[in-house]
Amino acid sequence: MRRRNWRVTIVGIVLFVMAIAFYFYMMTIAPRSNDPAAMMRVVGTVSGGVGGLALVMVALGAFGRKA
Repeated sequence: MRRRNWRVTIVGIVLFVMAIAFYFYMMTIAPRSNDPAAMMRVVGTVSGGVGGLALVMVALGAFGRKA
């Protein structure tokens, strides 16, 4: 039997929501940038990396560990 690690799962969900919020917030700032395409490329890379880490945390937390 495996026990779920709720702390890791909840932190992963919060981190995923924050990554999405960061991406959309930066979309509102991008038009005022000198190079909006480059800025959004960097923001997308960072948000994708954090979002991927968050999904791994959710998966590992939901999978759990041996009791």
